Amino acid sequence: MRVERHSSERASAHLLSDSRIADMLGNSAFAGFGRLLLPWDGRAYDGTMRLRDIGSLLPYHSHVDSVNVVAALNRMIDDVNKGEVIFYDFYTEAQRREDPTKENTGLFFFRGEPGAPFAVVSPGGGFAYVGSVHEGFPYALEISRRGYRGYNAFVLKYRAGYGGRAATEDLAAAISYIFRNAGVLGVGTRDYSLWGSSAGARMAAAIGSHGVAAFGGDDLPRPSAVVTAYTGHSDHSSTEPPTFAVVGEQDGIAPPSSMERRIAALRQAGTEVEYHTYKGLGHGFGPGIGTSAEGWIADAIRFWEMHMKNSNQP
Repeated sequence: MRVERHSSERASAHLLSDSRIADMLGNSAFAGFGRLLLPWDGRAYDGTMRLRDIGSLLPYHSHVDSVNVVAALNRMIDDVNKGEVIFYDFYTEAQRREDPTKENTGLFFFRGEPGAPFAVVSPGGGFAYVGSVHEGFPYALEISRRGYRGYNAFVLKYRAGYGGRAATEDLAAAISYIFRNAGVLGVGTRDYSLWGSSAGARMAAAIGSHGVAAFGGDDLPRPSAVVTAYTGHSDHSSTEPPTFAVVGEQDGIAPPSSMERRIAALRQAGTEVEYHTYKGLGHGFGPGIGTSAEGWIADAIRFWEMHMKNSNQP
């Protein structure tokens, strides 16, 4: 297994909400890939911006909680300080050289218990940017801490600015990479789940509907569960994985009515669906800290566990 752009072995300091973006980018834990933590590719950032203000970089998102963001970043720093690799290239060097747009891709890894099932989290951003700091790392942090054993969680950095097809192909390539390297990564390949918010939910749902191979990946099993947050995605197949869906009642980008049309179609096809709407919320609420949606990630993990058919649960 080829591992690229992993960080140095030098101990790295924790970040604070008052830390600057420059402090994050310059942290030795993120050496070689720190720019991929941030949402926009090819953008010059104000290095003096405090992490408490990082939500201003996410125009399609709301309720960005900097304490939660920083906690997830510090978890990665802790893992590096323990000697663990937290970032993996799922495209080879030759593939990235042939297609330079693939340079802006990778997988951030939040380890759970060795051999436990894995989740892949695809953040949103309208396919213009990737909101990992809000809809990726905080999700993965919670997934890796919960369950009858800590689950393994990957956050996908996909190509932004190239549309949904390219992004979904990146997800398919990432899943294939995880399956091929499961032994070295220490993850179980049974009962994996796909999570996505907004644009990322479109990607997760598309793989759930049509499979990994349909988007250029390997011929692999479909996920045991798909978790989708606030998406207007409407496509579906006759055989869908169990689906957990959430949306804010005041979402003007992906209104509940658009989600409910797809949910009705899934239920009519016999798919098990759990669906939640949350009062007072619009689009992009992420973990929903301090809102009516707080706790939804734990509910989604429980739903995933209910559909783990092959794992040895107590």
